Amino acid sequence: MNRTVLSFGAVAVALAAVTGVAALSAPDEAAQGGESAKAAAHKPVERSTLVCPRPSASDVAETAYEAFTPKGGTGKKGSAALYPAELVETGTPLSPDDEGGRKDKGDEEEKGERDGKGDKGGEKGDKGSGKPFLRLSSPGTPVTADTQDPKAPALTGTADGPFAPGWTVQQTTSIGAGAGRGLQGTSCTAPDTSFWFPGSSTAEDRQDYVHLTNPDSTSAVVDLDVYGKKGKEKAGAGAGEAITVPPHSTVPVLLSTLTAEPVTNVTLRVTARSGRVGAQVQASDRKLGGDWLPPATDPSPRLVLPGIPEDASSVRLSVFAPGDEDADLKVKLAGRNGLISPAGHESLHVKAGMVTTVDLKDLTKGEAGSLVLSPAEDGADAPDVVAAARVLRGKGDKQETAFIPATAPVHKRATAAGNSATGSTLALTAPESGAKVRVTASPGSDGGSPKSTTVTVKAHTTKAFTPPRPTGSKGTYAVTVERLSGGPLYASRTLEDEQSGLPAFTVQTLPDDRSTVAVPESGQDLSVLNDEN
Repeated sequence: MNRTVLSFGAVAVALAAVTGVAALSAPDEAAQGGESAKAAAHKPVERSTLVCPRPSASDVAETAYEAFTPKGGTGKKGSAALYPAELVETGTPLSPDDEGGRKDKGDEEEKGERDGKGDKGGEKGDKGSGKPFLRLSSPGTPVTADTQDPKAPALTGTADGPFAPGWTVQQTTSIGAGAGRGLQGTSCTAPDTSFWFPGSSTAEDRQDYVHLTNPDSTSAVVDLDVYGKKGKEKAGAGAGEAITVPPHSTVPVLLSTLTAEPVTNVTLRVTARSGRVGAQVQASDRKLGGDWLPPATDPSPRLVLPGIPEDASSVRLSVFAPGDEDADLKVKLAGRNGLISPAGHESLHVKAGMVTTVDLKDLTKGEAGSLVLSPAEDGADAPDVVAAARVLRGKGDKQETAFIPATAPVHKRATAAGNSATGSTLALTAPESGAKVRVTASPGSDGGSPKSTTVTVKAHTTKAFTPPRPTGSKGTYAVTVERLSGGPLYASRTLEDEQSGLPAFTVQTLPDDRSTVAVPESGQDLSVLNDEN
């Protein structure tokens, strides 16, 4: 009998060569993880998938998109494009063909590419149906599109080859009147199987929808769980359970249908029991405007919420402890000159399985900052939490809303598309030791030349500034943030656009763009051993 024997390292390399993915790791992990980690090589990802939610159903909404991939990917051939997704109302029955995946949409897609889980989707299935809504022409140059259609669809798409590493799409909607008026912006997200949305609401003055979008060629089945200050909320048998999201489709779900009565502050958990989806919450308030609430980073004992504007008139922090233990947290604001404790809110007790909310009012006091949450007592067994903040600007009937969820750090690079010549602010936070950062503006959507600057963020501070602008351009552009050295770095970007006295704004957190993956090198050469019986 002949038998082929592969070393574990060789198997990892072989799988990475086939799928173009591997486990993600931070640049500094190699120095901390022993000999095996030192052997890992960081290589550009070969495939990325993004999901953009349906922007708005308002007749007075205008939505602008900007897609961008930084230069640096390998290979000469590739593409990046977004295609419309079909709108399916909650509870719409599927046809027999849809139950198992639409037969004319191509091969089955397996989970993950940017999350390190692999993707083998067929080309036809990736594209969905119809013509592309937005397509990149070359890495390093942004491409824009816009629409005023109240029936504008959700979008899904895949980038591969040199277009994949750091592929970013910004969706920004200006709504002139009605619930949610103001500026609503979001970075299109990678599909996954689990999401947390602290800061959601089912209050009477809020209308929160979670948009579930399936980029793949087989149906996804999703569960929605809502938690309030008394624990898990219930609204009848089966509410929020086993929601089917057909292939290449989007399903909006009104959160108030998931609670028996209005609840001002809730945490939503989205879990895909099969398949994967992109998920984002759109919050619309009758008096306070609205914005997109992106998913928060995974539960952790330590969290950073970067980029609270200097003129914030109100900051409401929502924290949820998903485990079985209560969490006691220290609350600090990293400002221009260091960490301070908000008066009267130096600590926070969060009961297990319950939402705790605190009104921090105008804690920035004219100085942009970032919230830093950490265990009250240091220790390896500190409970995990998730968190987000609702931020208001303005006064009276001229108030506008944005959301800042806790976000993951920038290990190597982050990208923010859709910046304009005025009204863009970048916030960088170094909650532990200082960091050296390079910020680069891409060419503009109408041409021009890139421009870079290097900044230093001091330990325990937030540095808020106008990012560099491309030379010789008046169009929109993308900004990349590269951590060159130092400790953990967190980032966000704020867009502002005053509308008849309304301080309209939106904030996007900037986690690492996962442009590279760590591929461990083989412990030995691939070999074939003959074992005769």
